[in-house]
Amino acid sequence: MATNELSKLASAVERHTAFDGEHDTAVPALWLYRYSAPTDLLAVVYEPSLCVVAQGAKEALLANETYRYDPAHSLLVSVHLPVSSRVVEASLDCPCLIVRVSLDPAVVGEILAESTATPPPELPARGLAVSQVESPLLDAVSRLVILLDSPKDIMQLSPLVLREITYRLLTSPQGSRLRQIASPGAPAQRISRAIRWLKDHFAEPIRIDALAKHVRMSPSAFHLHFKSVTALSPIQYQKRLRLQEARRLMLGEGIDAAKAAFRVGYESPSQFSREYRRMFGAPPRHDVTALKLESQPTS
Repeated sequence: MATNELSKLASAVERHTAFDGEHDTAVPALWLYRYSAPTDLLAVVYEPSLCVVAQGAKEALLANETYRYDPAHSLLVSVHLPVSSRVVEASLDCPCLIVRVSLDPAVVGEILAESTATPPPELPARGLAVSQVESPLLDAVSRLVILLDSPKDIMQLSPLVLREITYRLLTSPQGSRLRQIASPGAPAQRISRAIRWLKDHFAEPIRIDALAKHVRMSPSAFHLHFKSVTALSPIQYQKRLRLQEARRLMLGEGIDAAKAAFRVGYESPSQFSREYRRMFGAPPRHDVTALKLESQPTS
């Protein structure tokens, strides 16, 4: 990993992040992040993407697993996953600077169709992985961010660089994770379909047998492969999606806990409150009040 390449990437990110937080860009698949201090754990849903830390360090927690990534490592996410994440190294003098590149399944499929891919292993790999950043991939990510300095070139050149990034990932040691998701009939590809269904219908009652049938798997194989990819059972996965959406509704739309519970599919407010406290460490009202206080600017 070239130090000068990382320095070039960090400088490019700093140029386009004037303040802390998330920054969308003129490249629809590219997001930049800046943090001047470590953060508390935040429950989020990661989408298929590549995250590269140019400076600082961050952690993602999936079930009981912790994934740390810093300038020596990148995070690859191959399916939508409910995780908790936090910045662990950041300061005013040396802010944490992160690049996230969304991965297009259609581009993954196109590249696979043009190449000879190795068969995916029988047991699907986890949908989250940390690996060392290789120089060709780091160079491509840097060129994508630097394109923001030339707005007139973005429309023509960004699709080419995004395709190169996808190619670099597919030919990297972690490429099998993406190949599995895009390989028709592979267990991981079927689990990816199930995950998309759950994400779109998380408020509906879940019937494991019906969902397994929907993706053409036996219930036992479905359970095994789902947990292999997500580290969660289908029920646990749905529960996390529900609770995270309820938290967003209470924070963003100002609705109370009972209404949020019904909106995300709970029939019992008391059960919702118990599971919410188990996940976020405080009852809904106390948690949301604390989050609102934390977000208020200090004088």
